[in-house]
Amino acid sequence: MPTSTDAASAAAPPVAEFRDLRKTYYKPDGSVMVEALRGINTVIRRGDYVAIMGASGSGKSTLMNVLGCLDRPTGGQFLLDGRDVNTMSDAALSEFRGRTIGFIFQAFNLIPQLTVEDNVEVPLFYQRVPKLERRQRAIECLRLVGLGERLGHRPRELSGGQQQRAAIARALVTRPVVLLADEPTGNLDTATGKAILDTFDSLHAKGMTVIMVTHDPAVAERCRRIIRLRDGLIETDVVKSPAA
Repeated sequence: MPTSTDAASAAAPPVAEFRDLRKTYYKPDGSVMVEALRGINTVIRRGDYVAIMGASGSGKSTLMNVLGCLDRPTGGQFLLDGRDVNTMSDAALSEFRGRTIGFIFQAFNLIPQLTVEDNVEVPLFYQRVPKLERRQRAIECLRLVGLGERLGHRPRELSGGQQQRAAIARALVTRPVVLLADEPTGNLDTATGKAILDTFDSLHAKGMTVIMVTHDPAVAERCRRIIRLRDGLIETDVVKSPAA
């Protein structure tokens, strides 16, 4: 029997919607090299906490690239926050991606020469946010992830876990619709990885939509929903009960 939580989730507006989504890679001569996605149909709603899993070659990396607007589908539709990305110019898509998606990668990708707050400000600089507001928002996000006492430090002065927290703060500073994380604990030891996952749990509890691409079942178990791909198709899509 559906719970009230399930009903609320079903009523939430879509963050991402895939309609017969396809992605084919071609050889230089125009022949098909690989059909990476062969007809994906699913909806991810606001407030979802999703793990995308699958073996190497299953299509999960391709789906992440399409979801992150780093690559365009070759067939079907992808609607991000209600907009069809295939109808947008490259410039419009780049601007829309910057406002809509917060990226977190396995490699922290922090700029060594900059302080932690300067690193967090970088996306806002490209969005032409005024300097004072950039600094205020960066500090707010750093405090949110537990780095309020590390202001003024550079990446080399931070632990791996602290660097990943800084990367999360940088993803949050644009106030995105969704956080997209690619193997976010892959470079961390077990204890530090758990602390980072606790941070994602906390952000989700505050209402953030979180999508994690992972091969690690322990990471996936932290999520509310697990989508498993196989051969470019969805093999299973399981929503766990709140008590699970």
